[in-house]
Amino acid sequence: MKNNPFYKIPYHPEFDRMTPADAETALKVLLKQAHAAVDQLLAKGFAPTWEGLIIPLEEAGKDLGDAWGLLNHMLSVMNNDEWRCVQESLMPEIIQFSLRVGQSKALFQGYCDIRDTAANSLSSAQTRILNKMIQGAEHAGVALEPEKQEAFNQIQMELGQIYTKFSNNILDATKAYSLLFLEKTEVAGLPRDLLSITAEAARDDGHANATAEDGPWKITLDYAVYGPFLKHSRNRAAREQVYRAAVTKASAGKLDNHPLIDQILEYTLKAAQMLGYRNHAELSLAVKMTKDVQAVYDLNDELSAAARPTLIAERSALLKFARSNGFEEATLQPWDIAFWSERQREQLFDYSEEELSRYFPFPKVLDGMFKLAERIFNIHITLADGEAPLWHKDVRFFRVSDENRQPMACFYLDPYSRPATKRGGAWMNEFRTREKRADNTIQLPMAVLVCNQSVPVDNNPSLMRFGEVITLFHEFGHALQHMLTTVDEPQASGINGIEWDAVEIASQFMENWCYERRTVKALSSHVESAAEIPDQLFDKIIRAKNYHSASAMMRQLFLGATDMDLYAKYPDPKWADPNAVKLENAEKYAPWPLLDEDRFLCSFSHIFGGGYAAGYFSYKWSEVLSADAFAAFEEAGLDDPAAIRETGLRLRGTILGLGGGTHPMEAFKAFRGREPSTAALLRHSGLN
Repeated sequence: MKNNPFYKIPYHPEFDRMTPADAETALKVLLKQAHAAVDQLLAKGFAPTWEGLIIPLEEAGKDLGDAWGLLNHMLSVMNNDEWRCVQESLMPEIIQFSLRVGQSKALFQGYCDIRDTAANSLSSAQTRILNKMIQGAEHAGVALEPEKQEAFNQIQMELGQIYTKFSNNILDATKAYSLLFLEKTEVAGLPRDLLSITAEAARDDGHANATAEDGPWKITLDYAVYGPFLKHSRNRAAREQVYRAAVTKASAGKLDNHPLIDQILEYTLKAAQMLGYRNHAELSLAVKMTKDVQAVYDLNDELSAAARPTLIAERSALLKFARSNGFEEATLQPWDIAFWSERQREQLFDYSEEELSRYFPFPKVLDGMFKLAERIFNIHITLADGEAPLWHKDVRFFRVSDENRQPMACFYLDPYSRPATKRGGAWMNEFRTREKRADNTIQLPMAVLVCNQSVPVDNNPSLMRFGEVITLFHEFGHALQHMLTTVDEPQASGINGIEWDAVEIASQFMENWCYERRTVKALSSHVESAAEIPDQLFDKIIRAKNYHSASAMMRQLFLGATDMDLYAKYPDPKWADPNAVKLENAEKYAPWPLLDEDRFLCSFSHIFGGGYAAGYFSYKWSEVLSADAFAAFEEAGLDDPAAIRETGLRLRGTILGLGGGTHPMEAFKAFRGREPSTAALLRHSGLN
């Protein structure tokens, strides 16, 4: 075990040495040690104090949690059958340990005793942690009778395996599909960067002589390819083929996720009802800012009422535009929407996505984003490649220091798409959390940012589409909240302990800066001339910002309402068919009609294994708060550096710094001086 990278993990994990076999060996040992540590804590007895129970219990599972987190990280970024096999074989034992701790009546009584006898000795952060631990034990089934507890535990075991299989099916279905084009006429309209990417994919697939100019070109369901293909391909038949493949992904054959969705809904309902809730939605909302289902529906009603008139106008104008440019059918089909929207946007605002991307080479975007963080939060970010082991050659490593150049945190960035081994989307994970150790030293936080942006081709930098720039800012916002925390208790430090419907505030706040002139100029450097983005082009971006904003709003409301109905109404026979639930909400919210064969739920990993079950509305609720938070900077004056710095430091000291140690509403009010309003979001979206 001495040289096992999953055992006694150093501050910088040895990613370059990690193997599935090492993970399996170490985790089996760590499971035994964690159980033994809990045994010892229970056997010797403990004082009902923070130091007597909470700290030693945290220590008992810390090494196991770290190793398990790293295994899951490797599975998400270097996925293969060996990593999958190890994760699947160990998951039941991990769940069993978690349930053992969560269902321990002795530990639960200890939490309650601390609450009842030692509350005055706790900080506000510790009080929140303790209350969440009590609630967590209740939600783990601590009060269930033995027979019910056994059934509850079996459900948790099943769900753990199902969630993993659901995600793996999506990854495998994405890898399984491709469309190879041999003739230039088949790729008409595709930007040169996409031609280069798809030619490189063809070379990787055995077509050694593939070039951007002459092909062949391999189209995949990786969003970095699929998204721009639908926007730009003039090959309508191919657009239809690719679109149909995308919306039916993981919905048939051995990768069919339909039965897994049914099992997830059935098991989560049973588990919630065992705990005394009517459905999983009630259980989910019990730990969120938004405490009841009706409040979610009310928010949907308010936002949809504001967006619907504009949506009708957007749809009508797009069809009229397409017809005036040669489209001959009565209605636009789903595979036409992105294509004609992009053509309309180009005409209305007089720039193309490809033209714009040439101003955003990845290294310059990264540098500009860091300069923004330095400007508003008074921190410093420095490249530290070579100072920490990496899991892939494309990963970069950075250090963060405060205004006095004292170390604060560090982070990894894994930017590029690898559809064969890396799950889709973008996310931020924590590797280390700020924590005060027993010797009063501080463990500094460590984060990882993962994106799936366009890959560099032919030794040129990755040219980022504007949407990819926004995604990078989004994930960096999560990382900032994790790294700038001032909380010393790991259970509430950084992003830990934050109510789920508030966890997107920092990330969506950062997105707003992608439309601020000074920031965007600092991000830009034309790939050929090195010129920053001209004011005229930036002004076009601003005018285009709310292009189809109602459509975007309604799509998010559609996803959120579908999620909530699936988990809130599932016992009702009328709502027993997930696809019928989707169609019901599509009628109310979807910006465009869906295909009859659309089965996008089969790849909706957010709500079927990604932590957003009965919580997808969190994106919109957080966006309300994040828009209101950015409005404070607008009110201070975006052209006033001193005011922006002062406002940024207030944000750093409240919403970012307090993290899970303070209720997010209290943190928001500490920053804004009042409760949030939807006014800023509607204004930013051009819908008021």
